Amino acid sequence: MTSTAMDAGTRNHRLKSIIGGSTGNLVEWFDWYVYSAFTLYFAPHFFPSEDRTAQLLSAAAVFAVGFIMRPIGAWVMGIYADSKGRKAGLTLSVTLMCAGSLIIAVTPGYETIGLFAPAALVLARLMQGLSVGGEYGASATYLSEMAGKDRRGFFSSFQYVTLISGQLLAICVLLILQTVLPEADLDAWGWRIPFAIGAVLAVVVFYIRRGLAETESYQNAKKEGAPKSGFWQLVKHHPRETMTVMLLTAGGTLAFYAYSIYMQKFLVNTSGFNRPVASQINAATLFVFMLLQPVAGALSDRIGRKPLMVAFGIAGVCFTYPIFSTLETTRDPWVAGALVMAALIIVTGYTSINAVVKAELFPAHIRALGVALPYALANTIFGGTAEFVALKFKDAGFERGFYWYVTGMIAISLVIYLRMRDTRKNSLIMED
Repeated sequence: MTSTAMDAGTRNHRLKSIIGGSTGNLVEWFDWYVYSAFTLYFAPHFFPSEDRTAQLLSAAAVFAVGFIMRPIGAWVMGIYADSKGRKAGLTLSVTLMCAGSLIIAVTPGYETIGLFAPAALVLARLMQGLSVGGEYGASATYLSEMAGKDRRGFFSSFQYVTLISGQLLAICVLLILQTVLPEADLDAWGWRIPFAIGAVLAVVVFYIRRGLAETESYQNAKKEGAPKSGFWQLVKHHPRETMTVMLLTAGGTLAFYAYSIYMQKFLVNTSGFNRPVASQINAATLFVFMLLQPVAGALSDRIGRKPLMVAFGIAGVCFTYPIFSTLETTRDPWVAGALVMAALIIVTGYTSINAVVKAELFPAHIRALGVALPYALANTIFGGTAEFVALKFKDAGFERGFYWYVTGMIAISLVIYLRMRDTRKNSLIMED
């Protein structure tokens, strides 16, 4: 076989694996974000109250509870993916996600089964949190290892492309249901449809992932008899890298959840837009945001990862407060959309390359755990609580305190971006 034919075969193999891994990642995140997209509809069924903010607070608290399991999932399934393979970790995570979505889809409301309703919701989110905790590390590692050296930023950016696609798909399902169903039906039972869809799609992904190829990095680590992955090995031998991942994630994940996940509620609960308009703004801006990820990822392959993260940090510190405070008073959906888009452009400097930056910090034998666990801890503390903290500030009559909180956390991460080495030039992913 000629060298050209071998190169073409390698590219096709990588592309097939990346598409397969990305498709599964999309469905995982669709299942995860359906909860957030439909909170305004199902919250009254699980948390009866006359106050909308109180209902949203209860639902946001359960959303945050799901994040408690993410570090546990990252720990257990990160070790599993390092020991049994990236493919095995990806297959296990989607199984748990399917079960969680199915529980939410079929659980009766509070008026029918009382406290068992919110209890079932909590159980489902704990299972999904366990799944997503393992999913991030396995998928980020898989995509980073499968990508070639010169295009690692570009291909690994599809980790967030599919993450955003899952969120966008959840919003599109919401928009479709808002169009085809009377609002009373959507409030009464229509919100169950996307959870059922997610459960079915997860079954399909299970079979797709069983057919994925394993990465060369994992296979080489096994052949060389590398040390076993484990928590103590991580903190003992890679403490600096572990802390770096936590701190570079803190501001980035909080900004992402504030600018995207919480934004839909903010546009309704603070700006005063109706639910369909808020959903349309969210969907349109997220679509453009999704398209920006591979562009920024490819840019990082040329100029390095560090400049993009520093740009996010500086812009996030300077513009988070002005964007949110202006959104408070705007009633023009075009102006609101432009402001939300500006925020998402800013956070692209983090989202497009965060997966590959983390993967490039660790050797193969402990890479999935190293990517997953410190990320999950930071994501639980800052990302998972973003909506709850924002609503608490609003409930206390000091909503702008949340804007300063996001700004401060981005500033902390900016210090890390400025001090760390550029992982593109110092990558521990050895394979070409």
